[in-house]
Amino acid sequence: MVNELSTHRTGLVVLDMAGTTVADGGLVEQAFAAAARELGVEPDSADHAAKLEYVRATMGESKISVFRHLFGEEALAQQANVAFEKAYGTLVDGGRIAPIAGAREAVEELQEDGRTVVLTTGFARVTQDAILDALGWRDLVGLTLCPADAGGRGRPYPDMVLSAFLRTGAVDGVQGIAVAGDTVYDMLSGVRSGASVVAGVLTGAHGGTELREAGATHVLGSVAELPALLRGDG
Repeated sequence: MVNELSTHRTGLVVLDMAGTTVADGGLVEQAFAAAARELGVEPDSADHAAKLEYVRATMGESKISVFRHLFGEEALAQQANVAFEKAYGTLVDGGRIAPIAGAREAVEELQEDGRTVVLTTGFARVTQDAILDALGWRDLVGLTLCPADAGGRGRPYPDMVLSAFLRTGAVDGVQGIAVAGDTVYDMLSGVRSGASVVAGVLTGAHGGTELREAGATHVLGSVAELPALLRGDG
């Protein structure tokens, strides 16, 4: 199957950010701790441990969806989400993130091969922009998407991938899409979008077995391997 891949078939590449193109060193858990404190969850309590375990298990999912599950009431979920995004943004501004090795080069290589690249995230727009600014990636790609840009539904729904498809017009059908991410939620969104390539990478939250079980067509060491895969020589 790899040798059948072509530039035409994979003209649109939708890449996750944290864990796939961006290394954040566990900032999600630190930001969650701040959000939990905001809502009165006692540090080191059983409740805190259970909620943190759920956050770890749902890496890649839209963060507001995670908080809706954890706190139930919409007002509490929104309060937690605001606190989370604020804490994460502060950590990002403090220089706590970096690109995954070879990620920028991979994006540039994909574009040089004639593919359109879109960066997506489960964070809010303000946080996504903070990450892009911290990395100097504002002009790296022509389109970046967060759940709000796709009607509010993040992963595991396919909405961000399909929004990239509709907004860019880069390919004639969804079979021309390649999706790459580090979580099962990335894989599910890729499969549900109809993408022909759904590549899991081993630089983030989930391992190869989990990624394959969620529908990964390929598992790569990192996003740096993706350009070669899509050229059919990987």
